[in-house]
Amino acid sequence: MSQQYQTPGTPRVIPPSPTPSSSTTSQESYFAPITRSAASKRPSPTTPIIEEPSSDTSDTRARTRSRSPKTAAAAQLRRSNATPTPKPPIPKSSQTQQTSPPTSPSSSNGHLSPTSATPKTTSWSNLSRSPSPLGLIPIHRHFRSFIHRHEIPRKALHISIGFFTLHLYTRSTTPASIHPVLLAALIPITTTEYLRHHFPPLNRIYVRCLGALMREDEVNDRYNGVIWYLLGAWMVLRFLPHDVSIMGVLLLSWCDTAASSIGRAWGQYTPRIRRGKSVAGSAAAAVVGVLTAGLFWGWAVPRWGGAQQEGYMFQGTLGWGSRRIGGWVALGVVGLWSGIVASASEVVDLGGLDDNLTIPVLSGLGLWGFLKVFG
Repeated sequence: MSQQYQTPGTPRVIPPSPTPSSSTTSQESYFAPITRSAASKRPSPTTPIIEEPSSDTSDTRARTRSRSPKTAAAAQLRRSNATPTPKPPIPKSSQTQQTSPPTSPSSSNGHLSPTSATPKTTSWSNLSRSPSPLGLIPIHRHFRSFIHRHEIPRKALHISIGFFTLHLYTRSTTPASIHPVLLAALIPITTTEYLRHHFPPLNRIYVRCLGALMREDEVNDRYNGVIWYLLGAWMVLRFLPHDVSIMGVLLLSWCDTAASSIGRAWGQYTPRIRRGKSVAGSAAAAVVGVLTAGLFWGWAVPRWGGAQQEGYMFQGTLGWGSRRIGGWVALGVVGLWSGIVASASEVVDLGGLDDNLTIPVLSGLGLWGFLKVFG
């Protein structure tokens, strides 16, 4: 009975197995919580980097040069034995452009040229000689202030000729006995100047001996001012009357020196008349011209003139027709005119001629014309 009515066992239920797609989706859609310690232990997924070969060699790191002396000597030997690569021929047009001198000087030898600060012209009137450049005469470099800047030896010689002329006048020496001596001295000096400009060894000896009396633009480019000084003095003493010729030499000696000295010292504070000439220098020449006329006609002539005054153009009176003035008034008028002609002759430029020639000639002609009309 027990065997006939046995209780059946509990049936086993087997759930259906999931499909692959559903299992993958369920795994991906579920994310379990992750702690910090677990996250630090998880390996990070890395993506491999694929590098493409590059033909540019500029990014490659240069190999460090060896400091071994043997390696350096071997490298030097290889460089010396290497055959030079021939350069392509340069066209004539580009070669001409490369060999042409630059317009602006980029290098200097330390010396200055007289025309370095002047326009490229052939006229010497554009050349400012105040002050002259430095570097050609050795003694100028050793005495820059005494010789080069202030030109003390040159100005002393310039002034001394005026005092020597006045001394000869007090000795009753006539111009007729002086101008042959000046001509005799002018010929060998001019010859020496010509030769030294054509023979550099002679020029070096000349500059070494007389460099203190020269300006540096007279070393290679100009003749020495002594030539023009002697020529101007010879012309006025040879062709003008006695008193006018002496005044021409005195104005050259003293007015030119005063204009140069005052112009260099205070010319920068006054208007410029032309290159190298200022109002301060011209005013100084005019003042010294007035004083020179008063010294000569007011003191030297009355004291040492004597019988020579018969040939003088200024006899102490001035006038036009029957109206005449005399005494200190006439002396003041002729002195004022002397200052005017001295200043004008110092400023004027006659084709670039040296002022040592133009000052005595122009001032002498100015005095001669004035006294010819009013004397």
